[in-house]
Amino acid sequence: MRIRPFTNDDAEETAQMIAKTLRISNSKDYPEQYIEFNIASHSADELIKAANERHMYVACDGERIIGTGGIAGYWGSLTESILLTIFVLPEYQGNGVGRKIIGALEKDEYFLRAKRIEIPSSLTAVEFYRKMGYDYKNGITEPEDGMMYRLEKFR
Repeated sequence: MRIRPFTNDDAEETAQMIAKTLRISNSKDYPEQYIEFNIASHSADELIKAANERHMYVACDGERIIGTGGIAGYWGSLTESILLTIFVLPEYQGNGVGRKIIGALEKDEYFLRAKRIEIPSSLTAVEFYRKMGYDYKNGITEPEDGMMYRLEKFR
């Protein structure tokens, strides 16, 4: 398995990987309407737009895209960054792929320049991110609108 920068040619396969992950892994925590909204917001076209605003990476098993993740400046800040669009195919979860994606993001220039890194976490992934050293933003342990947690890490 290797992590490499996302290219526009990866958009369709990455969108399909995200859709599969949302439908399988996140469906236990979210209603179908929310899942489908998120799938639409992670279409190939939306991923290409996102890649123009952040650094995105894909995890590959051979040529197959099995995960993705991105990092950007937080609202244009030079001292804060945000991790976004982190997904791993269900059949690869629990095998270190997510950890390697986070590792790649934490070597990115957006991470290295930041004093604080935020991550909006799904209900599904919050414990994974906490194991990676991210904690509840401002100590708030309840999900925002019952849908996501705000986590952060200081450097």
